[in-house]
Amino acid sequence: MAGNNAVVIKRIKKGGHGGHHGGAWKVAYADFVTAMMAFFLLMWLINTTTPEQKRGIADYFAPQSIAQTVSGSGGVLGGKVMGEDEAHAGGAQSVMQKQSPPSPSDAKKALADGATEGGANGEAIDNANARSKQDGDFANAAEAIRQSMQDNPDLANLSHQVILENTPQGLRIQLVDQDGRPMFQQGSTQPMPYTRKLLTAVGGIVSQLPNRVSISGHTGGNDVNATGSAWELSASRANQARALLQTGGLGSDRIYEVAGKAGSEPLLPEDPNASANRRLSILLLRESPPVPANTGLN
Repeated sequence: MAGNNAVVIKRIKKGGHGGHHGGAWKVAYADFVTAMMAFFLLMWLINTTTPEQKRGIADYFAPQSIAQTVSGSGGVLGGKVMGEDEAHAGGAQSVMQKQSPPSPSDAKKALADGATEGGANGEAIDNANARSKQDGDFANAAEAIRQSMQDNPDLANLSHQVILENTPQGLRIQLVDQDGRPMFQQGSTQPMPYTRKLLTAVGGIVSQLPNRVSISGHTGGNDVNATGSAWELSASRANQARALLQTGGLGSDRIYEVAGKAGSEPLLPEDPNASANRRLSILLLRESPPVPANTGLN
């Protein structure tokens, strides 16, 4: 009976939850993390580098132009001798053409055209240089006015009432009223003591420049003098400012205009009665460069 007892071996496969799923997701995740790190590194570099450094990086990665040639042996090592002009032109070969010399009339016309073009360019350069010089002079004058106010205890509190602007017309110096601190007595042409000191100091500073000066007075919406005229009041205040500027050293020949504007040009149009509309405006006019003598060819 022993021969009938067969031994049966049963093998069971353990699934292990489907087995191994592979590691592709790890590679994708690593690429994602690397890309994010590179992105944040790029953002950091953009925020920390200067414009000059950015241009240098851009030039470094810019593609270079490569010129191909079939001269020489025509192969990969085919050489070509480059002249000086070709070296500066990035490998481009210059072409020279022989022409007959121009006739005397053509030469004279070309010379005249060149002189005209050169004169126009020279005039534009002179105007640009003159404007740049005036801008520098105006900036120095504005800084001198600010410094003068800081050095004088009686004027230090007026820093918020002096507006300095470099405009297309010139350097505009505006002395504006503030609630509780007017430049003139109410309805009068009598300047306040600090106004006298300020205008005298400004006169000494602007006297060092050659520019002509335009002075205008501005009143508020309801300001009138004893005769009931805002025009006369603003004009008289402008004339008082002119006298104080001359006391500070400004020559009378430098005065271009003294005008009363009343309330026609408010500083704050939305609020005609604002105290800032009562002001004095002193404008150092831009001066055009002298016209050069006629150097054209006959």
